[in-house]
Order: sequence, then structure tokens, then C-alpha cells
Amino acid sequence: MDTEDLDPTYRLIAERACERVILEFVRELDLGHPGDVAELFTEDGVWEWAFDGRRSQGHEALRAYFGSRPADRLSRRLCTNILVTLTSATTANATTYFTTYRVDGHTGAGYVPPRIPTQVGHYEDAFRKVDGRWLLSRRSLFLSFAGHTDRLAPPDQP
Repeated sequence: MDTEDLDPTYRLIAERACERVILEFVRELDLGHPGDVAELFTEDGVWEWAFDGRRSQGHEALRAYFGSRPADRLSRRLCTNILVTLTSATTANATTYFTTYRVDGHTGAGYVPPRIPTQVGHYEDAFRKVDGRWLLSRRSLFLSFAGHTDRLAPPDQP
């Protein structure tokens, strides 16, 4: 089926469903339970760092990878320029630009003085519709700028 033949309403709903997965991903990492992002992937889903070949595949490996995030990490990801393109009635691709701010050693009390972003880059995603739900089948991370994650001093130290 040519994607031009897809009903415009179907296309709009599918694109929005994929956008929502993109936003749920960063919300779970920043405000939820990082290991839960595995549920946003297909059973055989892949997360990979394009520049060094690191990759995790399947729910168990993804849960372990994302769940290993330091418990004292404070992060916020900003996502922009989300462009979803349907490639069929059940598949899509997307590109999303992101900026990540993060520190380790956060106690949960108060705010952290501003810092430069730790990462700036983009995601390249592949989606597949499974049992009526759009899921990531592959997410590749491409970094344009990256730096060290600062560790905050303990609260009793300056």
C-alpha cells in the first residue's frame, strides 16, 4: 500500500500516536521509572548509540539498561522538531532533536543552579503498530555535542 492512499485521519492519528511514544519515553526517563521505557518498545525492540555501537535488544535487556540509571540522577530532556513519516499502515519513521540537562548526586531537595546541556543530538526512530498500539522497534541516538555529567556536592558541603 502506498502511504498516499492512507486516509488522512488515519495518518494524523498514527503520527500523533508515534509522537506520544517519543514524549512518553523522555517523561519516563526524567519523571517516572526509567526501566519502564522498555514497554514502549516492541518485544524485539532495539536501543542503540550510533557512534560507538552500544545496543540493547528486547524488553529484558532494555529494562536492565534503562533501569541501571543512577537513583540520584536529575535529568530533563527537551524534544523538538519531531517529524514522523508513515512508511505503511503499520510502520513509521521519525526524527527528533533533543537536549539533555542532567546531574548526579541530587537529593530531591530544591533546584539545581543552571548548567550547560550534557547532550545535544537527535533520535532516529522506527515504529511498528502491534496489536493496535504504536511502539518503537528501533531507536538510534546520535550525539552532536556531549559532555561530562556533573556530580553535585553533598548538601553539607559547599
